[in-house]
Amino acid sequence: MVRQRFKTNRSDSFFGEFVYEQVLPKDHFLVQLRAIVPWERFTDKLIKYYKGRARLGRPPYDPVVVLKMLLLSYLYNVSERQVEEMCNLNLAAKYFLGLGIDERPPDHTTLTAFKKRILANGNLGVFEALLRDVIALAVEKGIKFGEVQVVDSTHSMADVNVGKDKKRRKRGQRVRDPVAEWGVKSSRKVRDRDGRERVVKRQFFGYKAHASLNAETGLITSLVHTPGNAYDGHELCRLVERDLAQNLPVRIVAADRGYDSGANHYWLQEKGMYSAICLNRYRTEKKDENKRIWVELKRTEEYKRGQKERYKIERKFGEAKQGHGLGRCRYVGLVRYAIQGFLTAIALNLK
Repeated sequence: MVRQRFKTNRSDSFFGEFVYEQVLPKDHFLVQLRAIVPWERFTDKLIKYYKGRARLGRPPYDPVVVLKMLLLSYLYNVSERQVEEMCNLNLAAKYFLGLGIDERPPDHTTLTAFKKRILANGNLGVFEALLRDVIALAVEKGIKFGEVQVVDSTHSMADVNVGKDKKRRKRGQRVRDPVAEWGVKSSRKVRDRDGRERVVKRQFFGYKAHASLNAETGLITSLVHTPGNAYDGHELCRLVERDLAQNLPVRIVAADRGYDSGANHYWLQEKGMYSAICLNRYRTEKKDENKRIWVELKRTEEYKRGQKERYKIERKFGEAKQGHGLGRCRYVGLVRYAIQGFLTAIALNLK
């Protein structure tokens, strides 16, 4: 069997379960996380990306051990070098990996090789599938999903020194991250000294993570990643389609004004869902009869209900940035940023 080809561990020795049972409290987060999630289900999904399904060469670590280390790095917002040290010295982390106390975890280069192996063979679909598996696991555990989905995006600064990149461009050299783009964080109207009104924009250089969140559970159910200059409204249909593919009971879709386009409202109507996309003022303040349908939409209970739930995704983004490092890219390039996005979302969902 494939499992016999993995490196063996000594978790069932004296320096394993016996000591852990004496030291670790049963209510520790990592103790519960190891017990609740059937991690072995991920082994078969990941082993196919190993050469010969791990039957060739020296026995590798079980890919779930490596996956757990990556998740720990996002759960505790530490680098891959730091998580190696953490898993070597922290008993709870070592127990979570299924290692004996006297065993060393995989080193950080193994984590890098794991990501490269996955990207070389399966692209980002593997990480997206892992997110779907966590949602499926939540359903199996009896978590009830609500009918309101909230869609929004958050930005992450590229791992780039913009000043140095400008000099590289002038010298005709390759920039550090050629895929990252300038985007707008926010804009506001101000008056200058002469009393003239102008729009001031706060910009960032990097990427966006577009997410769909179930308002009832607070779980992130789907993700799309783009350069920073992408228009948010184009991603709503793609996100909701991925939610529907997971058989989530989506009935109301809420979003901010950045998603207010006729195409999005029409698409939701055609799919039998209610739009709770925040309407721009020009729709309800126009002076012709065309505003009637928008005024009526704004009065519906579904619209009001969806708008009340919008804050939950902003709160989730704040948690992702402040507690799990999503405010800045760990890696260079869109594909590697997407890995960060998916693993951050999985870590948040597991919490």
